[in-house]
Order: sequence, then C-alpha cells, then structure tokens
Amino acid sequence: MTSADRSAVQLTHPDRVYWADAGVTKADLADYYAKAWPRMAPFVTNRPLALLRCPEGTAGQCFFQKHAWRGHAREVLTVQDPNDNSEEPILAIDSFDGVIGLVQGAALEIHPWQAALADLEHPDQIVMDLDPGEGITWQDLIDGALEVRTRLEKAGLQTFVKTTGGKGIHVVAPLKPVTGWNEVKEFTKAIADDMASDSPDRYVATITKSKRVGHILIDYLRNQRGATAIAPYASRARAGAPVSMPLDWDELGPSIGPAHFTVNNAANRFGMTDPWKDFRKAEVALKLR
Repeated sequence: MTSADRSAVQLTHPDRVYWADAGVTKADLADYYAKAWPRMAPFVTNRPLALLRCPEGTAGQCFFQKHAWRGHAREVLTVQDPNDNSEEPILAIDSFDGVIGLVQGAALEIHPWQAALADLEHPDQIVMDLDPGEGITWQDLIDGALEVRTRLEKAGLQTFVKTTGGKGIHVVAPLKPVTGWNEVKEFTKAIADDMASDSPDRYVATITKSKRVGHILIDYLRNQRGATAIAPYASRARAGAPVSMPLDWDELGPSIGPAHFTVNNAANRFGMTDPWKDFRKAEVALKLR
C-alpha cells in the first residue's frame, strides 16, 4: 500500500524529483513518512512548525516558511499565535494527512517548536544541539553528547539522542510543561556556559563563527519561544536525502554517522525496537538552579 492509498491528500506530480542525487521523488518521500508516521506523529502533531520548502527539489531554491502560504493543502492547519504581532497564522498538522500535505507543498524539512499548541508558553522538551566546527571528529561529537547527557541527568532529566541528518547530534530531554521559556532558556544556557568554561579548548556557547574552529558549539538557543529544531524522523534538504534518526544511547558510535540514515534506507529501522518509545513517560518538571 502506498501513501496515496492511506491519505486523502492528492499528490500532484508524484514523480517530481526532490533529491536528484538520491533518486528520491515526492511519492518516495510520502511513502517514507507513511512508514515513519507511527513513531514520528507524537513529535510533529499539534505543535507549531517551521518548514524548509524546496518547490523544485534540493537542486532549486529553498526557503523557510513559518506562516501559511496560498494554496497549501487544507490538511495543513493554520493557528493564531496570540503573541505574534504580524497576525499571520502559524502552521501545524494533526494527522497523517497533514504530513502528506506538507510533502505535497515541497516541505523537505519539518522543524517543530519545543512546545505544544495546547500550551505555547511552557516548553515540553529541551533540545541541546551539538554543532561541530571545522576539525571536529564524529568521536569528538559523541563525547560531547555524552557530557551533555551527564549534565542533564545530574539535573534530574532523562535524555534521548538522535542524529540530525546534518552534521550534528541532538540531545533531547522531555519536560512537564510547567516552566516558562525564559527559565528553560536560562537553564540550558547555564549548561552550555558551564561546558565552555570547564573545557574551553573543546566547547563554545556562542554562535560566533570565528570562535568555532576546532570546537563544538553547544547551541542552547533552540530552547526559546518560536525557535525550532529538526523533528525526529524528518528529512533534510541535503545531499543523499538524510533523515534525523532517534537512537538508543548504546548505538551512538563510529558505525552511525550524522547523516547515516536516509529516506532510502531508514525503513529498516521501523522493524526494530523504538528507542524513544518511552519519551513522554520520562517527562519531569525542570528543577531550576
């Protein structure tokens, strides 16, 4: 059964090539999401979304989209953000039809907020993004992720890890949505600052590119209102059609690189135990310093 058989959304030009180098078409991406959906759904439904849209595929121009566009599938929802002065509706989905609507709209990347629509003022997860500078090895990045894990767990949080489909690693911790954005951002900033202070030869906590050569950026800025991070299982508009893949911590090693999983090969994962199956069960209230 193809995705078209499961969705009310009609894919026009299903053979349109989205990743020429990997031979991935619009229909292929829809079929991948059909397989990933049971695991992906909790992380993308009923959350504000930012999208990277590439109407001509990765070979053409791509652009970020945070607001509704003319002609989007009706299964792509529009929601008013009471704190957005532009009064332009933000985007969300609540079903498999919604993600196929995003595929139809050439959304090759899906980036959710760290909060649900039901409570936009209280994040329900933390994302620590480890972004390697020039000269950083994959093992360096793994070591950094393990240190982030240790520091978050020392603060009482349970951690989960995933590849980004880009160059980095995300360490994610579920939260009970009871703490505001400012407090969560300050907490994550303190983690990043402490790592940079304790190991200034290895880590930086500022975006400045000139400081990042030979260092890992501990990017805590994903944890502020309106900021986003690539969703688990979402594709990336990069060479090879990689996807962001949740891992078990024991899998984090040299055999799996940051773009190891792709639209073409990731389906094999879905017959294995879900390493993030207990994600929501692990949420706790953040204990502020």
